[in-house]
Amino acid sequence: MTATMTRAKPPAVRQTKLLIDGKWVDSRSGKRFATHSPVTEEPIAEVSLAGPEDVDAAVKAAAKAFERGPWRKMDARDRGRLLYKLADLVDKHSEELACLETLDNGKPISESRNADLPLVIDCLRYYAGWADKIQGEVIPVRGRHFCYTKREPWASSGKSSPGTSRC
Repeated sequence: MTATMTRAKPPAVRQTKLLIDGKWVDSRSGKRFATHSPVTEEPIAEVSLAGPEDVDAAVKAAAKAFERGPWRKMDARDRGRLLYKLADLVDKHSEELACLETLDNGKPISESRNADLPLVIDCLRYYAGWADKIQGEVIPVRGRHFCYTKREPWASSGKSSPGTSRC
């Protein structure tokens, strides 16, 4: 008796553009490239090819979001809630995401289902739980000074690095 293998229909690739500044856009050059299945070598989709101008635009948008976006000023508990919500969405769509991961990487679906996606979900939930748990520390110093460590994201704009003591 021979076993027959049936191949499930791969999920549709719904987005082939670049995500820049919260919008799905074509590359500025209009160039695209085909991505292929490593298993069958058949094309999966044609996707936008980011060039230097696209990368610059994405970096500029990320810097703007970091400096002036709502995340920076958001209460830590609200950040945690959003990360939990993202974890829940990944969990809800884990079958589709596992299929896309397998299609793109050529790995067994069981690995995507039982390792990759659960690890992503666990990681998001782990950091969601830490969102309102990270605090600074008071550092004992001589004299009438108050010295503390405030942990905050590091920005290359010349601001202090994480864990910098302020006295």
